[in-house]
Amino acid sequence: MTKLIRNNELVTPDFNMHEDGETRHRIVSLADFLELENRTDTGVWLDSHEEVEAIAEFLDGIPVIALNFPAFTDGRAYSSANILRRVLGYQGEIRAIGDVRVDQLEQMSRCGFNGFEIGADQDTEKAMSILLSGFSHSYQATTDQQALFDKRAA
Repeated sequence: MTKLIRNNELVTPDFNMHEDGETRHRIVSLADFLELENRTDTGVWLDSHEEVEAIAEFLDGIPVIALNFPAFTDGRAYSSANILRRVLGYQGEIRAIGDVRVDQLEQMSRCGFNGFEIGADQDTEKAMSILLSGFSHSYQATTDQQALFDKRAA
């Protein structure tokens, strides 16, 4: 069973992945999302090869954007989350789906993710610990922190 951590809390998913377009509070593929006439209460998932700019004009109405990690070694969704937060100014939920590993959660969070679908084979308590403690200093600027060097210069 998949577990969802959103905004550092273990929650019951209110938006679920669906292939069909009939249920409310659903997350649909990019192709299905673009074909919908009524996108109310509809989230969208993007596979790692799909560009976030394809949904830029709809961002104000999208409650959740799920970015797929087809393998933990595929990092393209990190860039997509960063673009959504920094460039496009998206404020809603960015959910990591697919091959989401506990040891990647802090980096995902720093890139803009605030939702994480954790597989049954992953340790939820460890995931929560990582998200709540994190690292105290970062050399790189991220969506949630300025760079350590910038802090020292201030």
